[in-house]
Amino acid sequence: MKKTALYDKHASLGAKIVPFAGFEMPVQYSGVTEEHFAVREKAGLFDVSHMGQFFVEGPGAKDLLQLVTTNNVDALENGKAQYSCLPNENGGIVDDLIVYKMEDEKYFVVVNASNIEKDWNHIVKYNNFDAVLTNASDDMSLLAIQGPKATEILQKLTDTNLSEIPYYNFTVGSVAGVNDVIISNTGYTGSGGFEIYFQNESAEKLWDEIIKAGESEGIIPCGLAARDTLRLEKGFCLYGMDIDDTTSPIEAGLGWITKFDKDFVSKDIFAKQKEEGVTRKLVGFELQNKGVPRHDYPVVDAEGNVIGKVTSGTQSPMKKVGLGLAYVDKPHFKIGSEIFIQVRNKNIPAKVVKAPFV
Repeated sequence: MKKTALYDKHASLGAKIVPFAGFEMPVQYSGVTEEHFAVREKAGLFDVSHMGQFFVEGPGAKDLLQLVTTNNVDALENGKAQYSCLPNENGGIVDDLIVYKMEDEKYFVVVNASNIEKDWNHIVKYNNFDAVLTNASDDMSLLAIQGPKATEILQKLTDTNLSEIPYYNFTVGSVAGVNDVIISNTGYTGSGGFEIYFQNESAEKLWDEIIKAGESEGIIPCGLAARDTLRLEKGFCLYGMDIDDTTSPIEAGLGWITKFDKDFVSKDIFAKQKEEGVTRKLVGFELQNKGVPRHDYPVVDAEGNVIGKVTSGTQSPMKKVGLGLAYVDKPHFKIGSEIFIQVRNKNIPAKVVKAPFV
């Protein structure tokens, strides 16, 4: 198992550490609910250094990214980031990712931890454009400062005016005396904040400085379990659960990152799905009675016929109800449809709702 540069820090803070995507990662510190509400109401600090980072550079960099991603890289200006995905040749998803345009002919790509090698091989396979690829995953750390107080806390440590960085924009600056930090207004919690990328040797210093700067605002360390409940309340997909090699972006509700004004892998498959419609869709649902939905629980209709399956589910800390995401067959995926989730052999009524839930 790999360890992030902050492994010793998590251990010393008494975090519960579990294997995740090939890394030993903190799943929780003080408890999922406490960490969840800290991020919704104040601020939380996450070590997400297990994520993968690639640099794609050179005259062919943009053409390569245009071919291997579904979103339109032409829309990116320097200092902007873009959510996208890597389609495979069969109309599935290799991974979802964020593409950052550092400068002309230089892009920074952030991928999921469990897919680093798979994504790397997939992009390299299509590199007939003389793009220069660098896998910086083992050298870089990533901290996410999330929550309504996150900007205020981070601003104490940098001269960069954070209020001038809109959502899905970034800059490179100095944080707590550490130079060349990528400061990005992205996040996976839906509560605002920043993600910062930097070299591993600065990880402990930056962690300590952020915790210190946020003490009066109530910042606490947070683990992957709270990250999961936070993203789920906002209806954000998680690779390996809600999207994978067998699901298309059209089925997953990611048509908005699938742009047909350029050529890319599996374009024809997705264009056909968009035109003709799909037979199943990823939808949000809320249980109408008590129960906690979990990954792979069957979704059934009123007669008990299986019409889908749950991909992600939880008891929402904010709404105090069971909710989640599920692939549901046509016509049951319409908003307002009544479906049933099989929880321990009981068919619990649920309603198809529009995400975000919170």
